[in-house]
Amino acid sequence: MKLLLVYPYVPYPVNRGTYHRVFNLARELGRRHEVDLFCLSESDADADHDAVFREFCARVEFHPFRHPPWPRLFPERLLEPLPTTVTHWRQPGVQAALDRFAAGQTYDLTHFVDLVLWPYLRTLPSQAPRIMDRSRVDLLFQQEELANLRLGWRDRMLRRENLWKLRRLERAAARELAATVVCGPDDETFLRREVDAAAPIFVLPNGVDPDYFAFDRFPPRPDPAPTVLFCGAMDYTPNIDGLQWYFAHADAALLAAVPDRRILIVGKNPAPAVRAFGELPGVTVTGEVPDVRPYYQRAWLQMVPLRIGGGTRLKITESLGIGCPVVSTTIGAQGLDLRDGEHLLLGDTPADFAAALARLLADAPLRDRLRVQGRGQVLATYTWPRLGARLADFYANLPAINRHVPPA
Repeated sequence: MKLLLVYPYVPYPVNRGTYHRVFNLARELGRRHEVDLFCLSESDADADHDAVFREFCARVEFHPFRHPPWPRLFPERLLEPLPTTVTHWRQPGVQAALDRFAAGQTYDLTHFVDLVLWPYLRTLPSQAPRIMDRSRVDLLFQQEELANLRLGWRDRMLRRENLWKLRRLERAAARELAATVVCGPDDETFLRREVDAAAPIFVLPNGVDPDYFAFDRFPPRPDPAPTVLFCGAMDYTPNIDGLQWYFAHADAALLAAVPDRRILIVGKNPAPAVRAFGELPGVTVTGEVPDVRPYYQRAWLQMVPLRIGGGTRLKITESLGIGCPVVSTTIGAQGLDLRDGEHLLLGDTPADFAAALARLLADAPLRDRLRVQGRGQVLATYTWPRLGARLADFYANLPAINRHVPPA
């Protein structure tokens, strides 16, 4: 098949959770099909990575992009039918550039990432079926933010207004899309309940690059002190909220049980609230690091104290893939076929979460067992080559695509 891939960013270097999914699926599709790639590009440095994508893409274009300013409440925002989180990706010239890129090509399908691109893809003059890959379901994500974050009345009002418009756009898009690809069954359940019960939805979880996160090349070398890792983008709301929840409600119990515990917070762009945790005894905030794998080696385990779900669970698949045991909330591990006590430990209340951390830090045989069983499950199920093959098979058998492809 011949595919057009359209992304709202250049997913390289692979230093954000969503970039792992987007880049690796593009590479796997490119290994199996002829692929053209069109990306919005917010950085002049993106041009340096053109050759990376040309290894598996026939044609590549990075179109310069700058987000417009956030609109004023009145009249711009209130009179705009699209949600502000989508109009923030609107820029004059993008539609014309995308149309030119696709002109004269006969695509079997168009694969694009996230709802923010739908206004462009909806009007693209191509007969190819359109499939949206959701790195997260924004409607679910924003509803959970509204439920979990402490917001003033004005922010709550603006978010409710955005959610109302977002729901309308989701339902309109669902009527026209050939299929939607989501990261987990919780995303599918939400979309069927809130958007369209009959929409074609394919669940494709996130995975790990087994060659990069290779246990044999990066075996565990744990620090002398019991060390807990939290790895992820530190300007991402669910990660910030999870750390705030942990330190406000669970860390004191862990300190009481393991007084010499150390915590490594590793990830790019730490928000002020995250940097502040580095002032606590035994806590280190690194910011962006050139390679996260040595931190997985140093850690006795990784914690995933997430309360806002939907989207990626990459820190779990990568952690288990490289052999670092995991303690997570149920929401943090949603969508992954991982069982409590067999592949990882789960805890949802602060007391249970702290107890799971303390138990795993104190029990080396348990860490070894979870390391072996968790890694085995991830390598059997959640590697990008396996997931890419599943996506390619789904596309090959999708009725809308089979109707579009002319007979041989």
